[in-house]
Amino acid sequence: MKKLSISLAVFATAFCFASLVSAKELIREFKGSSSTTTADFEVVAPWIVDWRTTGDYPGQMAMNANLIDAETGEYIGKIVTTKYVSNGVKLFDEGGTYRFQVDTSLVNWTLRVEQLTKAEAETYKPKEPY
Repeated sequence: MKKLSISLAVFATAFCFASLVSAKELIREFKGSSSTTTADFEVVAPWIVDWRTTGDYPGQMAMNANLIDAETGEYIGKIVTTKYVSNGVKLFDEGGTYRFQVDTSLVNWTLRVEQLTKAEAETYKPKEPY
């Protein structure tokens, strides 16, 4: 009986720690194949944009996605500019209410806004440029 109690305690502890390992929370996901300005979304820091592009015409396709402050319309920064099938992640340290301005040609795209914990943000390593 004592072994069973210890086993249950170890299992419960491991389960709690496993849930802390990845506390990423999906705030909003946008998908499309044409140029658009997305709906507003609200997020607190830290957070990421996980972006993906697909298409049948590498080198001829194009995508440019920018982050816009939803309240002022101010340009905050570039998320991605690409002409190829690709993916990536961009980390942000400021929360607020935003929207994306997406300009595309021959591209299927996805932009996922995900909330991170501070511990997850500390492990973020930007991809080295080519």
